[in-house]
Amino acid sequence: MDEQAGRAEKAEWWGSGNAYEPYVGRWSRPVAREFLGWLAVPSGGRWLDVGCGTGALSETILSVAAPGEVVGVDPSPAFVAFARDRVKDPRVRFDIGDAQALRADPATFDAVVAGLVLNFVPEPGRAVSEMARMTRPDGTVAAYVWDYAEGMQMMRHFWDAAAELDPRSRELDEGNRFTLCRPEPLADLFRNSELDNVEVRAIDVPTIFHDFDDYWSPFLGARAPAPAYAMSLSQERRAALRERIRANLPTNAEGEHHLTARAWAVRGVR
Repeated sequence: MDEQAGRAEKAEWWGSGNAYEPYVGRWSRPVAREFLGWLAVPSGGRWLDVGCGTGALSETILSVAAPGEVVGVDPSPAFVAFARDRVKDPRVRFDIGDAQALRADPATFDAVVAGLVLNFVPEPGRAVSEMARMTRPDGTVAAYVWDYAEGMQMMRHFWDAAAELDPRSRELDEGNRFTLCRPEPLADLFRNSELDNVEVRAIDVPTIFHDFDDYWSPFLGARAPAPAYAMSLSQERRAALRERIRANLPTNAEGEHHLTARAWAVRGVR
């Protein structure tokens, strides 16, 4: 499966915010806090959260960035409904919208951001150009994506074990498919959208699983590539995959698994 196909299926994978949260949603919040600290946007500004999903980034903007207003847009009605139900702050609103054709007035936001979404957009260059169009002169345009190839360790352990048992699984591995999720392509994406002062940095956050079930159970409930692959296996092959991962997963004396989730963040100035 190629990158474009993966983007097209994003809405199907994450039709439910309840499925997304225990899988990777819970790790997106600490990344968002580091990301927003790096941006250092002055308080009182207008923010646009493109591809807001379950509202994790919008919620964090409200908590740490002292915005005057936050608008979150996402193409998934289920995600927008989940975000509206979860985030009740009067400074925020969530709307259905397309990252490639934003409907807000141009040059009206101080910061336009996208969290964990650009690799799912059919035309990411068009999306970043739209983000820039919405931003005031000297405003901030920024985004972050998971480092699927290496630093998102919960997925790396899964796919490495899967490939040992079934080499064909490499075709589904996000690390192989999402080529945008690396520093150089991200920087090029922003520079090609005529943004200035483009910078890229890694954001590493701890992902602590209290026991193996805490790690493994989300792979049985969501519909993203790794869970979908796990659930496509026979019980015997799924058990073999589970035990291969368990054998290789770092474990401390308390039975916890201390891993790291890395995201690549990029920012530019309009």
